[in-house]
Amino acid sequence: YQENEWGLAFIDVSTGEFTVFQTPVLDILLTELSRIRPSELLLPLDLVSKHKHWLGYFITSRDRVTFDQVSVLTERFPNQKTILQDLSAAAKAASCLWQYLGDNIPGLDPSHIFEIRTYRQDQWMLLDQWTRRNLELTEPLRGQGRKGTLMSVLDLTKTAFGGRLLKRWIEQPLVCEKLINERLDTIQDLTNNAFLRSDLSKQLTNVYDLERLLGRVSYGNTNARDLLAIKNTLKTIPFIRELIDISETTSLKRYVASLQGLDELAQNLENSLNPDSPSSVKEGGIIKTGFSPQIDELRSISSGGKEWLARLESTEKERTGIRSLKVGYNKVFGYYIEVTHANSHLIPDDYIRKQTLANAERFITPELKVFEQKILEAEDKLIQLEYDLFIQLREEVRNHAKHILEMAKALAEIDVFVSLAEVAVRNNYTRPLIKKDGTVKIIEGRHPVVENMLPGGTFVPNDTVLSFNNHLALITGPNMAGKSTYMRQVALIVLMAHIGSFVPAQKASISVVDHIFTRVGASDDLASGQSTFMVEMKEVSYILNHVTDNSLVILDEVGRGTATFDGLSIAWAIAEYLGKEGKIKPKTLFATHYHELTQLEESIPGIFNLHVSVREHGEEIIFLYKIVQGRADRSYGIQVARLAGLPPTLIAKAKILLHQFEQSQLDKLEQQKNTPIAQLTIFDTPEVHPLLKEIETLPIEDITPRQALQYLFDLRDRIKSYDK
Repeated sequence: YQENEWGLAFIDVSTGEFTVFQTPVLDILLTELSRIRPSELLLPLDLVSKHKHWLGYFITSRDRVTFDQVSVLTERFPNQKTILQDLSAAAKAASCLWQYLGDNIPGLDPSHIFEIRTYRQDQWMLLDQWTRRNLELTEPLRGQGRKGTLMSVLDLTKTAFGGRLLKRWIEQPLVCEKLINERLDTIQDLTNNAFLRSDLSKQLTNVYDLERLLGRVSYGNTNARDLLAIKNTLKTIPFIRELIDISETTSLKRYVASLQGLDELAQNLENSLNPDSPSSVKEGGIIKTGFSPQIDELRSISSGGKEWLARLESTEKERTGIRSLKVGYNKVFGYYIEVTHANSHLIPDDYIRKQTLANAERFITPELKVFEQKILEAEDKLIQLEYDLFIQLREEVRNHAKHILEMAKALAEIDVFVSLAEVAVRNNYTRPLIKKDGTVKIIEGRHPVVENMLPGGTFVPNDTVLSFNNHLALITGPNMAGKSTYMRQVALIVLMAHIGSFVPAQKASISVVDHIFTRVGASDDLASGQSTFMVEMKEVSYILNHVTDNSLVILDEVGRGTATFDGLSIAWAIAEYLGKEGKIKPKTLFATHYHELTQLEESIPGIFNLHVSVREHGEEIIFLYKIVQGRADRSYGIQVARLAGLPPTLIAKAKILLHQFEQSQLDKLEQQKNTPIAQLTIFDTPEVHPLLKEIETLPIEDITPRQALQYLFDLRDRIKSYDK
């Protein structure tokens, strides 16, 4: 941190990705940290003490001097000196990180790290940690794996680096209309060419993880199988290149240049490496027969020894008359002739005892000793020569590392585009229209994840229209009716459009959104002593402090974590704050059980009511999962409790109590409404004002929020009447 700027640098040594980022806003930096989720965090000593920001990270403190030695970095990356000077705080973070790698990873030769990637937050949509969690973009809210996430729906990639790139796209949606449309153009081309999609997908299954393989080459811990994987990938490239060349999909032709120039390396690896190479590089068997005459000669000597030993064993059996005689070898004692104790009287004089066993003796002869020396020398030379040739091949690959990484980047993008196009065709997605008029218009939108989990054609689609003049929708309706699914689906459709993907809708017109914010569900933070309601309020605070006119906000049941009137008051105030004319007016979906909020439609332009349709059949309710105009008049809480399986006697009791509470409060409110307020004069000095006494006896805990608000309205009218 320096001069009101926060600098961040992060590196993945396995792939060579080295990135720096700078921002004046700490919250944005923390958002990036939550996205990256580093395994270790390097901090200056003076920042470590501010532990509340870094909870959950493994922290290593470093002296400030390691952050100031930027020259170490500019010497290694001279072409990026200007960029590092412009991002001075980020450059210092990168300097510390680079030195830390050199000091703490023995044997690391970061030759596959060729550049420092930079980015600005305004290049991508801001997604805070709560939004990524609530929308289940790459991780589910519950459990492990990817099931139930957006990633699980969109990921049909065939390569490891393609999957990593798709994850990055999902977590960093674009906000540039031009770049979004470029991606959409490519996907549209691929959706129109089923044969090209299929052929590319088949070829990509033969592509290995070039980024990670080059990382192993850089570490020096690679083996022949890694080089074979690189070779097999490079041998696939000409087929991919040809598919793109002969196709009419012009948007992919920009990758052809990156897919050229490595055919010679592929052929050299093909000619030299044994396809059945062992995992160890110091056991031989790496180099293919016919590649090196010297290796072939040594290998002939080594393999010919087996025939010589067989002849020796046959000869010695004839010479000694010992039919059970064996010639063998082990790594400890070398070559030997083994004779059982029962035949010890037949042992010739020229046999030299080498080892005694429980039931046999092992011997060596001068002839066998000479042979052993010759074979062992040949095998040692063979293994060393194969290893030396392997090192030469590894260095040849290392010399082409930059080109291979460029190829990997091109293949990753091709893989992602093929995946997104295939998903679009399979799931009947449509191309969104990207605009800048501040509107979000979705016709028959669907939740991409929920739809995938339901039988085909059973998901109920819904429309959404948010504009600058009608920007805040208050959504009411019973639990389990689909409010949360609807709001999340709108957010996911907007996000998918910004990553350049087709979307699950009949038609969609999406204005560029800078942030997506969500406040969904209930959770606490016991580690820092924060209650569920405190966590909720912190999330809402973050939203209100960072929201803009171009943001999309999802609020689900705000205020439910505290007392009824407190929660209603807070929810009301938040809705007013987001809806007041002349202030920031983000596109907002606000689901609530506080039906009193629906009155805001009448007083604040831009706020309108939606509700989820249900159909009543006697005491039964049927969820229609359809979002329609207007407000809901009931919450159907008891009916939902019955559907959840609560005991019938409990449900019956709840119905009786609900009727009693409603009737009791209506009677009390009617009585209070008809009770005149005594006229007071300056000479009257009662101990308790009648109005205060009335309020004091009001059974607050027994009345509903709607009844409470109605009472307040009546009370206000009575006070005005009294004042007159």
